[in-house]
Amino acid sequence: MNIRSNEPYWLINNGILNSYPSLQADADCDVLIVGAGITGALMANACIKAGFRTLIIDKREVANGSTSATTAMLQYEIDVPLYQLAKLIGEIGAVASYKACRDSIDTLGKIATEIKSDNGFMKKESLYFACSNKDVKWLKTEFERREKAGFEVCWLGQEQIRKTYGLKSEGGILSKDGASVDAFRLAHQLLNHNQNKGLEIYDKTELKTVKYFEDQVLVETSTNAKIRAKKIIYCTGYESTQIIPEKIVKLKSTYAVVSERMKNIPSAVKNTLFWNTAQPYLYMRTTADHRLLVGGEDENFKNALLRDALLGQKEEKLSKAIKKLMPEIDFITDFTWSGTFGETKDGLPYIGPHPKFPNTYFCLGFGGNGITFSVIGADMITGMLQNEVDPLAYFFRFGR
Repeated sequence: MNIRSNEPYWLINNGILNSYPSLQADADCDVLIVGAGITGALMANACIKAGFRTLIIDKREVANGSTSATTAMLQYEIDVPLYQLAKLIGEIGAVASYKACRDSIDTLGKIATEIKSDNGFMKKESLYFACSNKDVKWLKTEFERREKAGFEVCWLGQEQIRKTYGLKSEGGILSKDGASVDAFRLAHQLLNHNQNKGLEIYDKTELKTVKYFEDQVLVETSTNAKIRAKKIIYCTGYESTQIIPEKIVKLKSTYAVVSERMKNIPSAVKNTLFWNTAQPYLYMRTTADHRLLVGGEDENFKNALLRDALLGQKEEKLSKAIKKLMPEIDFITDFTWSGTFGETKDGLPYIGPHPKFPNTYFCLGFGGNGITFSVIGADMITGMLQNEVDPLAYFFRFGR
């Protein structure tokens, strides 16, 4: 599956950080991770810490799939608002899921510090703002539910938002817990760090066949090498839909533009993540080198050719949208790309075992919380490998 188009900003900005060989000889390990993006890198980090002999493969170059196209806005807010999620899965599960996402942001910051990564991780506030007056009522309901659950939030009115951010909106929820990161750079640095601790890394190595046994899995790759592993963990994101029999996610195409470098971005804008109540929603953040990244204009995914054919049209719409919302910002587009993502029925990930695949785990963080879900999933699955039980496993399970 072609899951991104054009050359995303992160690839161009970072260039080639590390290079790895393809697998040319048979291998064995405790844990085989499939997918060397940010999810696989976080999973490998957790597995190495837990003492497992770990090997990771990717059919592309490292981090060249969805990780190279992500906007990497780290928010605890799940795509389904808290008050709606509580109706779907109950108050306890909804609040626990939101709090796990919140805590995962700090966990990611600690991981970045541990490996001395220069990935631009930066704690930020997050503004969830109304795109029209009709959304204010339910957005205030969401604010009240979050405040009651103990999240650090405040309500901003129209004038406060205009004065602080130069943004046109009728009102919004300002959350203290958010961050941004260069996920492409972080994935590379996590992998390099753990290679020095024994992690085996092979790119341009595609998984071709898997045989599942009671006590192990046997994998054959595109390079004709065989891998014998006690457990296999799929960190393949939306491409997992090609092997999982049931439909668990609706694939979408999203579009992103990044501006030229700006000299005078207001500090309040630099220190805040933005997303609105539109369907599909618009989202914005600044980069470490003083650009504004804007995304949205989502479409149902049909195929990569149709997705990419809309690039010019979507670039124009996103540019117009940001100029309308922030008229004082002089936005000049420098990079444009699109990528594929997915929506689940409840906005939650699928993390854990699947009944049709013995000795197998999946870490599939869908929606706008892919990275925070990956942090959670890495911890959950390494716990499962050690026979530990996480209460969130019930809410993130297959077949729910």
